[in-house]
Amino acid sequence: MAYLKGSDRDVFVKNTFSEIAPRYVFMNHLMTGGMDILLRKETIRRARLRAGESVLDIGSGTGDLAREALRAENKAHITATDINLSMMTAANHWAGIDRSLADALQLPFANDQFDLVMSGYLVRNVSNLNTALKEQFRVLKPGGRIIILDMTRPRKNFFTPMINFYFRVIIPLFGAFFNRNRKAYTYLIQSTENFVTAENLQAQLRECGFEDVHFHIRMLGTMAIHIGLKATR
Repeated sequence: MAYLKGSDRDVFVKNTFSEIAPRYVFMNHLMTGGMDILLRKETIRRARLRAGESVLDIGSGTGDLAREALRAENKAHITATDINLSMMTAANHWAGIDRSLADALQLPFANDQFDLVMSGYLVRNVSNLNTALKEQFRVLKPGGRIIILDMTRPRKNFFTPMINFYFRVIIPLFGAFFNRNRKAYTYLIQSTENFVTAENLQAQLRECGFEDVHFHIRMLGTMAIHIGLKATR
């Protein structure tokens, strides 16, 4: 499968996630051995939510990260967005969370609106990373935070051969067997291996105006949590 870019990639990603939506959560738990649950908990813990804050979850999908945020701070005002209606309707548990269909490259929100902008497994899938990050910067209030959980280009280490085998062989087999969609999970691996490094994403966040940008590497160097601030005026 050739690695797609630009508008072709946008169409492929939207169609693919529509196809895998019914078993998306199950597959995430299966592929990570349940570690995706712990990573979302850590992401929200590091977000340091406070009562009354306004939160935007971009590319919310089935809403797992948004619900984790609501569990952590039930007095936060959370808006979940995704470009894919199938993903957002695959889950029924949206009580206390506002929902909106929205493109991460053109968010339908005013400038300086949210205290926290967060995403889980979004930025690797956008066709223009810089535009997506600038949009997140735009809708954040001065002093607001951004937090990003996503896969990152795997780092070479002792486990690299095992990681490559798992990524390139086992995960596509899981996709074919459990979701009848090998191409979706082949894309998952391609998008990870072709994504920027954690250091590159850190640099792009800084270029978009974020300050105090740092990250935490997890899952044997295959996932990262990035955190940054929008300076007060």
